[in-house]
Parts: sequence; C-alpha cells; structure tokens
Amino acid sequence: MSGAAGGRGRGGTRGDDRSAAGRGPAWLHDRTWQAGVVAGALAGFGAAYLNRRVQRIARAGLVDWAQAEDLAAARLARSPGALEPAEIARSGARYAAAMERIVPALEAELGTPLPGVVSRHAAVSRAAWAGANLVAFRELYGHIEAALGDRLRPHEGNLGEGIGALANRAMATRQIAFVLGYLGTRVLGQYDIALLSAEASPGQLLFVEENIRATAASLKVPVDDFRVWVALHETTHAFEFEAHPWLRPYLAERMERQLAGVIDGARLLSVEGVGRIVRRWRDRRGGGLLETLLDPEQQRTFRETQTVMSLLEGFGDWVMDRVGASFLPDVHLLRERFEARRSQPRRGLDGLVSRLMGMDLKLAQYHRGERFVAGVDAAGGPAAVARLWDGPASLPTEAEMDDPAAWVRRVLPPRDEAAGDAPVPGEVPA
Repeated sequence: MSGAAGGRGRGGTRGDDRSAAGRGPAWLHDRTWQAGVVAGALAGFGAAYLNRRVQRIARAGLVDWAQAEDLAAARLARSPGALEPAEIARSGARYAAAMERIVPALEAELGTPLPGVVSRHAAVSRAAWAGANLVAFRELYGHIEAALGDRLRPHEGNLGEGIGALANRAMATRQIAFVLGYLGTRVLGQYDIALLSAEASPGQLLFVEENIRATAASLKVPVDDFRVWVALHETTHAFEFEAHPWLRPYLAERMERQLAGVIDGARLLSVEGVGRIVRRWRDRRGGGLLETLLDPEQQRTFRETQTVMSLLEGFGDWVMDRVGASFLPDVHLLRERFEARRSQPRRGLDGLVSRLMGMDLKLAQYHRGERFVAGVDAAGGPAAVARLWDGPASLPTEAEMDDPAAWVRRVLPPRDEAAGDAPVPGEVPA
C-alpha cells in the first residue's frame, strides 16, 4: 500500500511537471513574484510621473507668486486692527478730502503743479498693499531668473536636482510671504512706482488704513490729522518723481546696476563659498556684507543710491512738517510722538527681523536726509531748496550730505562766480 501510494505520489509529481512544462517554468506562476513585477512597474511609472511633475514645478520659477500672496494675505487678515472691506472703502472719502487740502498747499510751497496725482490715490487694506508690492518682487525676481538662467533650473531627468529646486521654490515663496506679512502691518502709506518695470506706468498713492488707524490710536492723536500728515509725506514723493522726469530713469538705472552686482555676487558665492566671502568682509574692516559682494564701481553705485534714498525720505519728512504747520495745529506734537515711536528699539525676534530687513538703515536715511534738507534751507533759503531736484548734477555727494552748506556753495555759487563754477548739466559730481 505504501508502495502504491508512493508510486502515485511520484506519478502525480511527474504528471504536474509535464503539465507545467507546457506552460513554462514554475517560477513564472509564483504570485509573489508577479506582484513584485507589477509593483516595480507601478513604482517606475510613479517615479517617472513624479520626476516630470517635479521638473515642471521647479522650472515654473523661483517663487509661487499666487501662494505667496495667499500666505501673506492670510497672515495680515489675522493681525490686530483688521477692518472690513466696506469700512476701508468708506475711509476713501477722508483721503479725498485730505488731498483737496494738501495738493494746493504743496503746489504753493514747491512752486510746481502736481498733475494727475490727485485722482490716483486709494485707501487700501494691508492685504491689498501686499498684493500691489508683489509686483515689485516679481520684477526683481524676473531679472534674477533671466540673468542666472540654467543655474536655477534642474537638469532634465535629474530627480535629485528637481527636488532641491522644488525645496528652494517653497522656501523662497514663504520668505516673500513673510516679508510682505511683516511689512504689511507697519507701512502707513506709499507712493507706489515700479522702478524696474519695462513699462513706465504712472505711480499711485496707497494709504494703508488699518495701520494708519492703529498708529494714530497708539500715538493718541486725531486720526484725521494723522491721515493728512501721512498723505503729505507720500504726496511729496509723488512731487519728487512726477515733477522731475529725470529721477525715475536715474534711479532705475542704478538699481539695475546694483542688481547686476548682487547677481555677480551670487555667482561668486557659489564659486568661493560662504567662508571666503565672510573672510573678505572681515578684511575690509567696515561696510556691509552686501558691499563685499560688489566690485568698486558697484559699491560706488550702491552708495549713490543710498544718498538719493536719504534725500527722498528726508525731503518728504521736512515738507510734511513745514506744509503741515499751515493747517495742522498740532503738527509738532505729531512729529514728537511719531519720532519717539519710530525710534524705539525693537527687541527679540522682531528686532532681529527688523535689522535683517534694513529697517534701521531706513530710519537712518530719514534722519540724515531731513538734516540735510533743513541745513540747505538754513544756508540758502527757498532758492536753494528749489534746486534740490534740478537734475543729477544737483544731487548731493556723500560728503555734502553731512555738510549742506558745501552743497549750497557748489549749486548756488556767488553771482560773480556762477558763470565759471556752475556744474555741467547731467554730470554727477565726484
């Protein structure tokens, strides 16, 4: 029985082998192996799809602009003092009334009409301000992407580079959103003009109503007076640019050169590494880290631009107090409280972010520029102030910013010397 059983068993085995032989080797019919093949194929297709998707997103640009705007708007909507859109819209009438008072007073003080700017102003939310300024960031990043080109894009088919580029894009998007969210709770007003834009579109005045109300409350000053005071400063910026057509291309050209220097610095950084750049900065014994990345000509351009920015801001502050005194009885109280608030040192994370974003430099520009303009008025009177925006040759040098009387002597020499010592139009003094 056992032998019969064994024979049947062996016979059965042989019969199975013959049956399998007709269908191929037995391992072909192992379901575990089959599942592995299917899984491997799916993984391959999945990796290919992932690679294509990563490459497509990574090549879409350095920043996801729609997401950056959404993230900034969400942060600003949660900030204290947020207002309903209808409330902000209603405040527009207050600014229109303020502009009706401001523009004639400015035109009388400055001796120049301000065409167009009266109708190009709006009360906006923090989020709307962020959206408007996203345009400037896009123009800036567009220049960088155009200049660096393939350095910023992953090689086709390289998943690792694609993932790295994707991570950089996500980080840059959040950085832009953070900057807009941070500044969006602090900016009071702005003369919005796209200096790096290929199209010379006219500027507009933006008044960030939520921040203006919050600041007026913290200073314990009437909000309508504060609106007028802020509008004076920003409308003065409109005068600087709109009444002097040379200023916009002058600044734009220098900003283009500065940007080219930053891009060159980025290339240098990729070659020399951070350590060597920091050592170069230490060897210079002064100056900012940014200037370390610039060559001597670019550094000169950087300092020229900073001087002009100081003049722009300082002139705005000087005018807002001088003209404001004619219809704001408490303008000196406004200035005193505002300066005390603006000069308060920021601490902790807020202080660190403020320094990284150059807010201390901005404050120094206001103070230095206002001291210069006040000094020009003291040394040369209205005739000298009127020459500040004549053209590039009338801009102060770095040394003259600290010696306004020297600027007056150069730009307004005594009558018997005027013919021989007048500066050449369009020539920037050394």
